Amino acid sequence: MTPYDNTSHGSVVLVHGGFVDGSGWQGVYDALKADGYTVAVVQNPTLSLEGDVAATRQVIDGLPGPVTLVGHSYGGAVITEAGNHEKVTSLVYIAAFAPDKGESVSTLIADPPPGAPVPPILPPNEGFLFLDRDKFAESFAGDLPCTQAEFMADSQVPWGLDALNGAVSQPAWQTKPAWYLVARDDRMIPPPAQRTMAERMGAQTVEVPGSHSVYVSRPDAVADLIKRAERH
Repeated sequence: MTPYDNTSHGSVVLVHGGFVDGSGWQGVYDALKADGYTVAVVQNPTLSLEGDVAATRQVIDGLPGPVTLVGHSYGGAVITEAGNHEKVTSLVYIAAFAPDKGESVSTLIADPPPGAPVPPILPPNEGFLFLDRDKFAESFAGDLPCTQAEFMADSQVPWGLDALNGAVSQPAWQTKPAWYLVARDDRMIPPPAQRTMAERMGAQTVEVPGSHSVYVSRPDAVADLIKRAERH
C-alpha cells in the first residue's frame, strides 16, 4: 500500500531544476490535483545528477503506475536518466535540457548560439553555483511579479558542479515518447536550443509565451501538456 491512492488518472512526478526547489510547481500541482491526478514533487538536492536521479526514482517507486515524468530546466537531465524506470510511460520537458547519451548540461551550454543571452551564473564557490541576485529576475523570472522573483533570487538552492557536469548514460527519450514545452521568452535556455533538443527527441512540442519560470507563470499551459502526455 502506497500513501497515494487517487488512481482515477495516472501518476505525475514533477522534477525541479537548478537554483530552485520544488515549491515552484505549486500551480501545476494544484491544476493536476483538481483534475484527479496523483501528483508528487521531487525535492532533488541538485548536488549531483546521480543523486537527483536516485531521489526521483525513490519517489516513482512509491507511486502507482503508469507515471508521467516531468522536468524543468536541469530537471530535464534528471528525467532523461530517471525515466528509464519501468513505471514511466511518458516524459515531459518544460523549458528543459534533454541530453543525449554522454551529454550533460555543461556540454549542452558550452557553445551558445551567437547573440543568445548569457545566464548570469556566478563563478563556482566551493563547488556550487548561484545566479547573480541582481540579474535573477531578468534572466530567470521575467514574467513574474517583482516580489516573487526577488524571493526566488534570495532563496536560491546551491547548484552543484557534479549536477551540471553529470553525463546521461541512457536517454529514456530514445525508447519512450516525449513532449516539450518551449518557453518563447526564455533568457536562460535560448528558445532555438529548446526547439533543437525537442526536434532531436521527436517530441510533440508546444510553444508558450513565458520566461524560464514558465512552470510558475503559466501553470495551466504546463498542466495541459502534462495531461496530453498522460493520455497518450
